[in-house]
Amino acid sequence: MILNLYFARRFLRAFLSLALVFALLTATIDLVEQMRRLASSDVRLGQIIELTALNVPKGIYDILPLIMILATVWLFLALARSSELVVVRASGRSALRQLLSPLVVAGLIGVAAVAVMNPLVAATSKRFDTLLEQYRSGGSDTFSVSAEGLWLRQGDENGQTVIRAARANATGTELYDVTMLTYGPEQPGPIRRIEARRARLTDGAWDLTGVKLWPLAQGLNPEADAERHDTFSLPSSLTQERIRDSFGAPSVIPIWQLPAYIAQLEQSGFSARRHIVWLNMELARPLFLMAVMLISAAFTMRHVRFGKTGISVLAAVLLGFTLYYIRNFAQILGENGQIPIMLAAWAPPGASFLLALGLVLHMEDG
Repeated sequence: MILNLYFARRFLRAFLSLALVFALLTATIDLVEQMRRLASSDVRLGQIIELTALNVPKGIYDILPLIMILATVWLFLALARSSELVVVRASGRSALRQLLSPLVVAGLIGVAAVAVMNPLVAATSKRFDTLLEQYRSGGSDTFSVSAEGLWLRQGDENGQTVIRAARANATGTELYDVTMLTYGPEQPGPIRRIEARRARLTDGAWDLTGVKLWPLAQGLNPEADAERHDTFSLPSSLTQERIRDSFGAPSVIPIWQLPAYIAQLEQSGFSARRHIVWLNMELARPLFLMAVMLISAAFTMRHVRFGKTGISVLAAVLLGFTLYYIRNFAQILGENGQIPIMLAAWAPPGASFLLALGLVLHMEDG
C-alpha cells in the first residue's frame, strides 16, 4: 500500500508540474497571438491579458493526452534511472501491479477533468469568444435555446435586433412564429417590433412572410400605425455558418447542462447529433487518458541499461498522437452520421485501452 501511494504521488506530481509548464508556455504563445490579432484595435494590454487568461484552460484541456503521456514518461524514466523499478521487480511485484496506482490516478484525473475542468473551459471559452468579438467589431451575434423557444441577436454599428422564434429547421436558416425587436445605436428602448409566421435567411437579409410591423417611437400609437405585409426583407449580418457555429459548438456548454440543452435543441427542431457525440466523447475521456498512460508506460517501463530510451519515448508519443487523431476522426464521422454515435465515442478509447494492455503484457515479463 505504501509503495502504491509512493507511485501515485510521484505520478501526480509529474502531471501537475508538466501541466503548469504547458500552461505558462500556452499563455506566452497566446499572448503574442492576441497582441498580433488585435494590433489594429483600440485594446489595452490588460484586456489582452484577460483574453489570454480566458483561453489558457481550453488550451490545457485540449492537450491533456499529451501531458498524460509525458508525465508517464517522466515517472518511469526517473524510476528506471534510480533503479527503483529493478528493486520493485526483485521484490516480486509484477508490472501490472506497478501500473495500478498510476492508472488509478490517471482515471481520477480524467474524471476531474470532465466533472470540474469541462464546465470551467466552457465558461471561459464562451467569455473569450464574446470579448474577442466585442474588441474586434464592437458588437456580437448570439444564439441561445431555452424552453420558451430560441433566441438570436444580430448587431452592427447601425443597431441591434433581438429575434425570438418558437422553432426552426435543423440548420437554423428558417424560423417559425418569429418576433423581432429592433434597437437603434443610441436608443434606450426598441424602435420597432415585427411579428412574422416565417423568416428565411438569405444572403444578407431575413425574408419574412406574414408580417405585422409596429413602430415604437415616442409619440406614436403602435397599433394604429401598425403595418401588414405579405413579405418583408430585414437586413442581417448573420450567415448559416455563423448561426451553426453559434449553437453548434458543444464545447462551450458545461457537461452538466448538455443533456437538458440537447433536449431543448431537439424540441426546437434542431439536430443535436454533434452535441450527443460530444457528450459521449467527454464521458469516455477518462478511459482514453488511462489508455495513453498505459501505452506510454509500456514503452518506458524498462531499465535504462537496455538502451534505446529515446526511440521508446518517441514511439510512445507517436502512438499516442496516432490514437488521438483516430479518436478525432471517429468524432467527425459520428457527427456526420457516417457511423453510430456510440461507436464513434466509445470504440477508439476502448480499442486504445485494449491495445495498451496488450502492449504491457507483451513487453513485460509479468
